[in-house]
Amino acid sequence: MTEGKGIQGGLTNYGDKDFASYLRRSFARSMGLSRDMLDKPIVGIAMTPSGFNNCHRSMPELVEAVSRGVLAAGALPRPFPTVSLGEVFLNPTSMVYRNLMSMDTEEMVRAQPMDAVVLIGGCDKTVPAQLMGAASADIPSVQLVTGPMMTGRHKGERLGACTDCRRFWGKFRAGEVPGEEIAEIEGRLATTAGTCAVMGTASTMACIAETLGMSLPGSAAIPAVHSDRLVAAEESGRLAVSLIQNPRLPSEVITEKSVENAFRVLMAVSGSTNAIVHLTAVAGRLGIRISPERLNQISDETPVLVDLKPVGKGYMEDFYAAGGVGAVLREIRHLLHLDTVDVTGQTLAERLDDEPDWVDRRVILPFDAPVSDEGGLISLFGNIAPQGAIFKRAAATPELFEVEGRAVVFESLEDLAQRVDDPDLDIEANDIMVLKNAGPVSAGMPEAGYLPIPKKLAKKGVKDIVRISDARMSGTAFGTIVLHMSPEAGVGGPLAAVQNGDRLRLSVSEKRIDLLVDDAEIARRLEGHSKPELASRGYRGLYSRTVLQADEGCDFDFLTHEGWSKESTK
Repeated sequence: MTEGKGIQGGLTNYGDKDFASYLRRSFARSMGLSRDMLDKPIVGIAMTPSGFNNCHRSMPELVEAVSRGVLAAGALPRPFPTVSLGEVFLNPTSMVYRNLMSMDTEEMVRAQPMDAVVLIGGCDKTVPAQLMGAASADIPSVQLVTGPMMTGRHKGERLGACTDCRRFWGKFRAGEVPGEEIAEIEGRLATTAGTCAVMGTASTMACIAETLGMSLPGSAAIPAVHSDRLVAAEESGRLAVSLIQNPRLPSEVITEKSVENAFRVLMAVSGSTNAIVHLTAVAGRLGIRISPERLNQISDETPVLVDLKPVGKGYMEDFYAAGGVGAVLREIRHLLHLDTVDVTGQTLAERLDDEPDWVDRRVILPFDAPVSDEGGLISLFGNIAPQGAIFKRAAATPELFEVEGRAVVFESLEDLAQRVDDPDLDIEANDIMVLKNAGPVSAGMPEAGYLPIPKKLAKKGVKDIVRISDARMSGTAFGTIVLHMSPEAGVGGPLAAVQNGDRLRLSVSEKRIDLLVDDAEIARRLEGHSKPELASRGYRGLYSRTVLQADEGCDFDFLTHEGWSKESTK
């Protein structure tokens, strides 16, 4: 017997390779597989169904369609489960478990006998986790997303999770929508299988996966319940088989140029702030780093072209019908690296030359008449964010871009929950809300950066207020919100020095966020800072000890390219 690919790959170590091969084939035969099937190459299918993940309700159909494509192309499909992350079903936040899922994906791809893999995910953290795992395992890989939901209806209005969730909840808090109606709306926001219907994190990461070249061209925006989604799944299975004969590894597809292209598309679609953390982590697995300065340059050069919620009017089903990622790429073609190669083996230039050039201008606007002249996201720096912060200018209120205000500080998530709606809270519309200790180490970096507008202000008609924190916010959210403050307050970052009544200054034009307190006073305040008590055992203990800050993608230090390169030289 010879060791090789397919069922012979990566034999279990019994000290006798021939016995290991014999035993493996024997157990494989117990699954009803013939000798002929066991002689074929193997495509693994990383599947992520879960009763706690509504976004992945269509997983069985997708696995079946991928398997069909693999079989038709002459290989053996082998589905296997990994961790599944349902955004709204995890405590304290799904972000804590993204790295766990990436490790699970990487190790199962490496440990099991497969020659290529199709990775099926959709919900916010699943696609970045799978891309991180694929980049590290570095075997031929194809990303397949579950696709976005279709919209629901309420009183003649289209609704889609979760921008409309937040909009109606804000109205409810302000007393504009009664309790019985909010309960009715609850059942109309998310009515089909799939990820959020707007350009939130899930859809943003789908667009990024396609732009990186890790998924089939044209597949990012196909709705979950559309027949084209199953066709894309079947084609992904066929493609994975072709990658066995003509390998293109993730390390050959995810390059500095393709990562820059992905950041371009992120700006053009006005995607989620979370995508910066995730794309940084994916790139970091391969030693690729795009500086904040370069990010700002890309943003300033790349207009927002896509008119979708949370910054526009449309939904992902409109984006797909309008031409999807391909139409956006054609519009910014002159800004892209056209020599990048995707998993199909074609260059970006070849892809764009071959595609039809039709586009619905009601959804995807021309480069010279955009939604906004500048990209949706920028990095900010300042004396309380020396390693940077992120600001989604496309979803913010322009009148609040250049402001100075009084700090109203919440020391923790618990403090926020207890006091934000207190009628005696000392806050005015021109103040700046500050949330501390919500970063990766201290709290797992939940989507708490979208601080609720205090009820006393909401009832006066206040729709937006400047908010800053070391937390994240949902890609479906909106508002004048500074996020990802690095280093976080919990590890002694200067955000920890902010006190009630301090003056803060936000300048979007200068790309700065500053505490108007002298450096000596900031240093004095930080001398008395004490770090929060952290978990010590199990995965949560590992997370607390090894997670990096937001500007480094919140990956584990030992999983980054630099981290494991150091380990390999010991």
